Amino acid sequence: MPKLKYQPPRYCKLKIRKKVYAVVYHQGKTVYLGAYGSPESRVAYTRFVAETKNDAVLKLPENNGTVTVADLVTSFLEHVEGTTTKQNFGQYRLAIKALLKLYGDGTLVNDFTPRCLKLFRQELINSKRLCRKMVNNHTVRIVTVFTWGVQEELVKPQTDTALKAVKSLPEGYPGTFDHPEREDVPDEVVIRTLPFLPPTIRVMVKIQRLTGMRPCEVFNMKVGEIDCKTDPELWLYRLPTHKTQKKTKRKKIVPLSKIEQELIAPYLENKKPDDAVFSPHEARAELIAIKGRTNLKPRDFFDKDIYRRAVMNAIDKGNRTLPKDNQIPHWTPYQLRHSASSAMEIEEDGIDKAQALLGHSSPKMTAKYNHRQIEKMKEMARNRKNVFAET
Repeated sequence: MPKLKYQPPRYCKLKIRKKVYAVVYHQGKTVYLGAYGSPESRVAYTRFVAETKNDAVLKLPENNGTVTVADLVTSFLEHVEGTTTKQNFGQYRLAIKALLKLYGDGTLVNDFTPRCLKLFRQELINSKRLCRKMVNNHTVRIVTVFTWGVQEELVKPQTDTALKAVKSLPEGYPGTFDHPEREDVPDEVVIRTLPFLPPTIRVMVKIQRLTGMRPCEVFNMKVGEIDCKTDPELWLYRLPTHKTQKKTKRKKIVPLSKIEQELIAPYLENKKPDDAVFSPHEARAELIAIKGRTNLKPRDFFDKDIYRRAVMNAIDKGNRTLPKDNQIPHWTPYQLRHSASSAMEIEEDGIDKAQALLGHSSPKMTAKYNHRQIEKMKEMARNRKNVFAET
């Protein structure tokens, strides 16, 4: 249901015993602003409109000492929905959902103590579904909600300060687990998988391995984001946003060599600037033409789950036809970025090239894009070897 446009209350005149007051009528109440027509009443009216408009947009609960945890998190989600990424908003919802299982019964925000936060965290640990890093991240998100509540005067500053005293879980904390470090996947394994992938996914895998892009940077690529004119040899994929943009304060550019251009060109034909380069609609049509049916749902863009499942399904399909001593090892698209980095590090001055390829300014991944790195990336793109030349 669309939100109604805010209509400010009128500045009105009310005469009582020969005195004339400026008032507004709001939600069945009469609010006095001072003497009618006075500068003070005009200031009070402007402030009242601003306050009620803000409350109408954010739907903030009245701070009368009875604000509950449920009130706070509901208001926070309404506030953050349009100000953060879809993925980040989804993570806040997951953390808040877990919190409400314990404190959605009317617990007041100022009764939420560090002990409550630690109990919430322990329940996440007990679920055995989240690694230590995710447990810490969800805990930080809940503290962020209360910090926002302080600035909206819904939570006492002392409550927020107390919650921030809860330290993150260290490595090896009882009951927690950590995922192993992600490793690269050998090119030979990727090449063996390619014949079992749908044509569109096959091209996406090749592009990602050659350029070292993240999966989301490949499947979110739009036609209008590819600059084919600035450089006579290279196409420049200008990403509107990227993972480390808040740290680097810079845009990311991925040069596309002749190899990638030949792979991408067929997917640019007859499309508008906002269309996806790699469209699930096209992939669905390809699968229907090959198999006569498909479970792929029509949508405008791929997401990480569809992309990953497509690769996993291809590996399973290939292994059903291969002998047991020659099975394709399981791998995911996230490993392709590591493969591109590992292949680059083998060469002379490889560390520097790998940093430029991945968009990092130091080996510690303190990402900071600069002109020198872009030039390095262009040089690598011009000299890029096609590891899929025979596939």
